[in-house]
Amino acid sequence: MSLIKYNDRSLRNLTTTPAAVTGNSPGALVHIKTLTASSSASLTFVHGSSDVVLDSTYPIYKFEFINLNPASDDKKFQVNFRDGGTNYDATKTTTNFFAFNREGSGDPGFSYSTGNDLAQSTAVQVISESAGNGADESVSGEMTLFNPSSTTFVKHFMSRTNTYYTSDISYDVYVAGYCNVTAAIDGVQFTFESGGNFDGTIKLYGIKDS
Repeated sequence: MSLIKYNDRSLRNLTTTPAAVTGNSPGALVHIKTLTASSSASLTFVHGSSDVVLDSTYPIYKFEFINLNPASDDKKFQVNFRDGGTNYDATKTTTNFFAFNREGSGDPGFSYSTGNDLAQSTAVQVISESAGNGADESVSGEMTLFNPSSTTFVKHFMSRTNTYYTSDISYDVYVAGYCNVTAAIDGVQFTFESGGNFDGTIKLYGIKDS
């Protein structure tokens, strides 16, 4: 096994701001848009609207969810996609599974969620467990959307969220799937179920190509 030797110059380089942080290299996150909900029914990112970019500019787009707090108790966070029309109803096939643990450390679990997956459906996709509406309760996480401008391939997406569940449980929810459409995805809409209002922030980033 060979040894890796560091000299003084290499150690100094480790403390230098990486090129990726500046947004100048492949793999860099480039901030596109921040939307903040204040008792809002939805947060919607539409290509070409309000400086939103959601086309071939980037091969990968990433959404960050920060402390989304529903106004009503026991509501799930969800997403849907627009494929060139005016409605958010792109056909999707998805999977959904989760792990959880209670604040009291009793009865943890791991399971596939058969009620929250979709099979060739235009319905909204649930991407969290039911969040509480207490002052300290919320949903945070992220979703990645791959090559939304493609008119050849399906449009894959993956999300991971953590929820302060309405009965004091941490739920770690994974969702993955694809929009099974040939049209480009040009809009993404986030809501809580039953049209419930919510507070919080969602940030959109593009990931630079090589």
